[in-house]
Amino acid sequence: MAIQINDIISKSILTPGRGLLEGYSHSLNPYAGCAFGCSYCYVRQLPVGLFRDEEWGTWVDVKTNAAQLLEKELVKARKKGKVTIFMSSATDPYQPVEAKAGLTRSLLEVMLDNQPDFLFVQTRSPLVRRDLDLFKNFGDRIRISMTIETDKEEVRKAFSPSAPPIQARMKTLREITEAGVPTQATISPLLPCSRDFPEKMKGIASRVTLDDFWMGDGSGGKRTGKLGVRRIYEELGLEKWYNPAAHKIVLKMLREEIPDAELLVSQKGFNPY
Repeated sequence: MAIQINDIISKSILTPGRGLLEGYSHSLNPYAGCAFGCSYCYVRQLPVGLFRDEEWGTWVDVKTNAAQLLEKELVKARKKGKVTIFMSSATDPYQPVEAKAGLTRSLLEVMLDNQPDFLFVQTRSPLVRRDLDLFKNFGDRIRISMTIETDKEEVRKAFSPSAPPIQARMKTLREITEAGVPTQATISPLLPCSRDFPEKMKGIASRVTLDDFWMGDGSGGKRTGKLGVRRIYEELGLEKWYNPAAHKIVLKMLREEIPDAELLVSQKGFNPY
């Protein structure tokens, strides 16, 4: 599928933290739209996704002046108190366009010159490894979070066919962890997985966070329900997984397999530090 890429001039780049991200002073989205276009993405139900002629996943807006805006807005934000940033809440900062645009990397360089108190980077792309040299300079003020919602490729392909393969994500996350950068394996939203999933998560991240539609979409699962993802479960013959109690079984398995790991659930796993 061809993705329509648009260069835009943005009026601002830091958004005050709210809702599930109220623990952060700001969220930061280098792009609007996301080429991964995951079927379950709650952003589809937000204004940025609803009030657009193009289908979600077919367009990306590149905020070309993001770095210049961030330089100014960071200075103002720091005058008001602690600055904790979640990047990104409504897009993936390492989606394919980043390989050419380098927008996310330019924002990291700005933040190295005027470091926030904490930076949480959320992605599902192995491209994130490119910026390992920069991550190391943030010390303990950063955490790299990789979405790994299942260990089954057939499930990944059914729910998010344009997203990177699971094995590539696991390999990348392990490499970043072994380089000494604080990391997180984010099972969010939990999708049908194998019994071997917890074992595969051993040692790939500093900690693991588990979330699902009912806890994590900001509406008790109602937003996700409107997206029709239950149909995908039914097509796979895995409708028993479309259940708000399913995460408890996987959480129990994780605790048994990796008892020494820091295991967090839902919002606690996305809070600063």
